[in-house]
Amino acid sequence: MTAPGQRTATLIGGTAVLMWGLLALLTTLTGRVPPFLLAALAFGTATALIAAKWLIRRENVSAHMRQPMGAWAVGVVGLFGYHFFYFMALRNAPPVEAGLIAYMWPLLIVLFSALLPGERLRWFHLAGAVAGLAGATLLITGGKGLGGFDPEYTLGYVMAVCCALTWSTYSVVNRRFGAVPTDTVGGFCAVTAILAAFCHLAFETTIWPADTGEWLAVLGLGLLPVGLAFFAWDYGTKHGDIKVLGAFAYAAPLLSTIILIAFGKGEATWAVGAGCVLIVGGAVLAAKEMLFGRAS
Repeated sequence: MTAPGQRTATLIGGTAVLMWGLLALLTTLTGRVPPFLLAALAFGTATALIAAKWLIRRENVSAHMRQPMGAWAVGVVGLFGYHFFYFMALRNAPPVEAGLIAYMWPLLIVLFSALLPGERLRWFHLAGAVAGLAGATLLITGGKGLGGFDPEYTLGYVMAVCCALTWSTYSVVNRRFGAVPTDTVGGFCAVTAILAAFCHLAFETTIWPADTGEWLAVLGLGLLPVGLAFFAWDYGTKHGDIKVLGAFAYAAPLLSTIILIAFGKGEATWAVGAGCVLIVGGAVLAAKEMLFGRAS
């Protein structure tokens, strides 16, 4: 039986997945802004928004920031490390293969969760995660299969593996810092913005948003998928059912694809329909204990 508090935390964490569904659309609307600069702007926006909240509510900011070094290390490595490895993977390997490898993290979360105290991995958690992976594969490849893993792109593939390991490890290890307030994520966002800015200067040519629409897209990124989503995910992974969250995370590429199609930036195909069935079915299967209140 899932406790009411855990169920609520799981639902809150699930909203992060819904917001990540907007990531692709909003990113396409930012024009030619390079990825590390975009990350710096988006995380900077997220930092500004949480700082405004602290000021309006006259909160003790030092209390939020004065946390164990371990929590800071896990948070910064999680947020910045994931984006660093993801962008480097896309720079050094074909995007379909790199994206698919990177999106192994929901399955890894389900597997790694078995190592947490008091957690038990059951068959329906694993089956739901595998179904989600199959659905995500269909969405990412369009049902056409992979072009083969070329040794020329080994560095990119390694970066993608590091990306998946980084986010899944962060999501699971974050459970150990349940006493750290979610507002501390604002500090992680600030450090991530600074590190992304340094990476931009090292690896990219500066191209700013060209017009108001592109700046609004950056603001949207900082508000939702690269902002509020990380606060919701933090709360969910600390207090919710992490196995359900891991399986549900495969809804992100599904939602992203549906939203792109709705805005005329994608095409509805059989692979989208099949991926939808696999991802939704897998999520319901993984969450059956939470939804129906009994194990089998």
